[in-house]
Formats: sequence, C-alpha cells, structure tokens
Amino acid sequence: MVDAMGVRPYAVAGGRTHSRHSPDLRLDTQLEPGLDRPPGHVAPEAHRIVTLCLTRRRSIAELAGTLRQPVPVVQVLVSDLLDAHALAIAQTTFSNDPETLKDVIAALERKWPDARRQAC
Repeated sequence: MVDAMGVRPYAVAGGRTHSRHSPDLRLDTQLEPGLDRPPGHVAPEAHRIVTLCLTRRRSIAELAGTLRQPVPVVQVLVSDLLDAHALAIAQTTFSNDPETLKDVIAALERKWPDARRQAC
C-alpha cells in the first residue's frame, strides 16, 4: 500500500507499528488541539492531523480514513503529537440518565424508523 504521495505507511510512521499511547488510542478516541504546535521534524501527515483537529474534534478512525493511512500509522503519529502536546485526547462524557437515554433512542428511531424491525 502506498499513499497519495507515493510514501509507504511504514515510512510515514518512521518504521514504527506501535507507540507509547497506542493502547489508549481506540478507533473512537476523539482528539482536539493541544497547547503547543507540532515539532518541525514530524511527518507532513502529522501536521495534517493537527490541522484537521483545529476545525473540530476528530476520531482516530476518521483521521485514518481522511489520510488514507492504516490505523496503526495514525496511532503512531497521534502518539507523537500527544507527547509534543500538539494534540490532546478530548474528554467525553456519557450520560446514563434514563431520560436522556430515552431522548436519544427516540431521536434515533425518528431518524431510522425501520431500524428496530430490521434488527430483529
């Protein structure tokens, strides 16, 4: 596999397949800008990740798809950016309030009225 610029994913990640933060970086992990800028020596894809996260929170899965890179490559790049404080893992909260959950279910059923019937 070669990316749009002709660079192999292995080279994009500097030959690494795992990083310090890899276990914490799931597909749904949301990222937001950190306090610092990325260091100058990171891959162009890392700069693109930071730019994408400046506009809104992005997940690992979304970044991998947008960059057309395998998830482990994006995890390595994101890990480097976390260490440089150029990115931060967004704090997400989930409400287990019964009324909130009922509202969410109702909204989903309005959006996809046939989904429950098809799932059974």
